[in-house]
Amino acid sequence: MRKIILMMSVSLDGFIEGPERQLDWHRVDDELHMHFNDEIRSMGGLLEGRVTYELMAGVWPTAEADPASTAPMRDFARIWLDMPKFVFSRTLERADWNTTIVREVVPEEIRALKARPGGDLVVGGPDLAAAFLRHDLVDEFRVYVHPVLIGRGKPLFPPSDAIVPLRLTESRAFGNGVVLLRYERAA
Repeated sequence: MRKIILMMSVSLDGFIEGPERQLDWHRVDDELHMHFNDEIRSMGGLLEGRVTYELMAGVWPTAEADPASTAPMRDFARIWLDMPKFVFSRTLERADWNTTIVREVVPEEIRALKARPGGDLVVGGPDLAAAFLRHDLVDEFRVYVHPVLIGRGKPLFPPSDAIVPLRLTESRAFGNGVVLLRYERAA
């Protein structure tokens, strides 16, 4: 059965975006971008919230033709366009680029999606990730810690009374100071 992987960048003080939704503190250079491309390319689909989907749809469909795009950006544009996407939204009317609209996070439906053949699924977007965490649907965490303190913003993990034991399966430092911490649920 494929896994659901929460893959998210976070500041050292635990925020995934600033108080005004800023992401300008991300330290994504070509090395890290190529790593992201390789990781996403191996997946079976992207699970995105509406806001994340709309942000991605505002950039990646035209990035390949944009002369300002780097080679890793052009590569990611092709990956994103071709990748099956499931966008969770109660309001989105239509979606393009290999995208299926899903209205609610229903645990039984997510488990059925996991049981389908194919590669693992990546959940993205802070609100959708929080919903998957509330329903105990995340199998693996790939947290990219950026070497910056931003002081305020949206935390990666919402408050919870649950204790979820994890096992470190990988750590990797990139040249720009970002550190990947990869955890799976402990048996």
